[in-house]
Amino acid sequence: MTQQPLNPNLSSLAYDSNTMADQIEVPEIDTVVVRFSGDSGDGMQLAGNIFSTVSATAGNSISTFPDYPADIRAPQGSLTGVSGFQVHVGADIVYTPGDECDVLVCMNAAALKTQYVHAKPNATIIIDTDSFGPRDLEKAAFKTPDYLEEMGIDPDRVIACTLTTMVKHCLEDTGMDNKSILKCRNMFALGLVCWLFDRDLNVVFNYLHEKFAKKPAVAEANIRVVQAGYDYGHNTHCSANNVHRIESKHKVPGRYMDITGNKATAYGFIAAAEKAGLKLYLGSYPITPATDVLHELAKHKSLGVTTVQCEDEIAGCASAVGASFAGALGITSTSGPGLCLKSEAINLAVMMELPLVVLDVQRGGPATGLPTKSEQGDLLQALFGRNGESPLPVLAATSPSDCFDAAYEACKMAVEHMTPVILLTDGFVANGSGAFRLPDLSQYPDIRPPYVPEELRGQWTPYMRTADGSRYWAVPGREGFAHILGGLEKDSRTGVISTDPENHQLMTNLRAQKVAGIPVPDLEVQGDKDDAELLIVGFGGTFGHLHEAMDILRAEGRKVALAHFRHINPLPRNTAEVLLRYPKVVVAEQNMGQLAAWLRMKVDGFCPVQYNEVKGQPLKVAGMVASFAAILNN
Repeated sequence: MTQQPLNPNLSSLAYDSNTMADQIEVPEIDTVVVRFSGDSGDGMQLAGNIFSTVSATAGNSISTFPDYPADIRAPQGSLTGVSGFQVHVGADIVYTPGDECDVLVCMNAAALKTQYVHAKPNATIIIDTDSFGPRDLEKAAFKTPDYLEEMGIDPDRVIACTLTTMVKHCLEDTGMDNKSILKCRNMFALGLVCWLFDRDLNVVFNYLHEKFAKKPAVAEANIRVVQAGYDYGHNTHCSANNVHRIESKHKVPGRYMDITGNKATAYGFIAAAEKAGLKLYLGSYPITPATDVLHELAKHKSLGVTTVQCEDEIAGCASAVGASFAGALGITSTSGPGLCLKSEAINLAVMMELPLVVLDVQRGGPATGLPTKSEQGDLLQALFGRNGESPLPVLAATSPSDCFDAAYEACKMAVEHMTPVILLTDGFVANGSGAFRLPDLSQYPDIRPPYVPEELRGQWTPYMRTADGSRYWAVPGREGFAHILGGLEKDSRTGVISTDPENHQLMTNLRAQKVAGIPVPDLEVQGDKDDAELLIVGFGGTFGHLHEAMDILRAEGRKVALAHFRHINPLPRNTAEVLLRYPKVVVAEQNMGQLAAWLRMKVDGFCPVQYNEVKGQPLKVAGMVASFAAILNN
């Protein structure tokens, strides 16, 4: 059946934010965690993204966690095919998506069965009773028809609605086919959640108009269903907890957007290339969870960005090395398995001393492992996963919004010091999102490529160095500076191939000294930095979880501090002084102790306690608080 456009008046549909306040009292709360869950085709990621965008637009602090299934397309209604999206909204700064949710949306029986473990004991549960039939319960491995009693859920905490039936009724006059109508079910759940937390529907409508700009009928259908979900909540007052408002406590003027870590990384690369006056080249091969960086950069050809989806990981990295040799900012993106394959080409950039940024969005391993889950298992690979003595800088982004600054800094470091740089993020940081204040690039430091000065014409050789030990950069085509680079060791003076033992030792030393001498900020200590009984140490995307654990312990009267590493090689100059200052130190990471091993290697006498989890999920704050308290009490 041909889909007919909806009522054109719906496009101007506007929600009066005073209506609710006029009719019911809306109490304020400081924080709430909402988890959307359903089949991977139910649009839970979209619903969660819109809710987080609406909250960020309202000035709230947000932290999100998309939890994708590893199956490409599991059977509908199956336990392995459940997709989740958790968002933590706060009036003040929130550091994590939350251990457990206050509201759990379950679009089918399998979602309730698998996701209820993420709900607080008093959480409100929203279910679509149309998706809890006998066949649905059987696929979700329920043993009895009374699924709430079987799971020990108080019915008074459940908003049970015939969601699918109401969506069909809402769109019955549109001429849409049944499959298209069912795709709008997520918007009903979104509308209901927007009512629960007094969200501005105008922002939702604008988002949908923009997303479906080329499909206005689809936009109008989704808008109608969002309004229906909102009205259902309003008309039935269906939540035992009623509706709540989350006001922002600390609003900093500026333009904000809800941004994922992958998108922020892409923007950071673009900003760095513009600041350096370079063309940006990305050579990449699709791999979860890094592919979105390729997708985003491919949209920005107008900004001088060139993207090439290569035939494999090796070609992606090698082409980026070639782009850097030609005078561009060469970047390659991947995850752990791809980083293995790129190692030889990375080492080519080490030997040729060319700028190259390698983005590694870490995921669960080894091998294919857990491709949609998060882990920090690539740290030692980033530090040592190449043949020979091949030091290079390693950075780790701490949050989705920090990915912008981390990407910018990685590019600056690569260009100014003529070295490949590995930037580590992870699935949690890359797919998660946060409120991002659009930066003023005039406030960012300049990026100055070390081009060969004109006065060296006639005497320059390929491995002549700047005052800080970086190799000068001669872009091919510049008259008088023709040169040859390659993977074989070169003479430090002439640049010709050399197998001289003393020269190899010298060049090895020079490359190591260059990386070791790169200036990085001192390691910052937060919390009770002067008299802490316990120092918590971590790196990368665990920052928010460790910070929240520290805050909880300090609120209980314990003396606790946090030192979080963004710069892993070279380490901050004050690393040893900080780590040896406190009587007890715990290193917490999503691996089996890779950062702890690196720090033991670099700091004499450092003997920390380790807290390690490799579950493919973000660290649980409650578990860390209990473990850290036990360390303090021991």
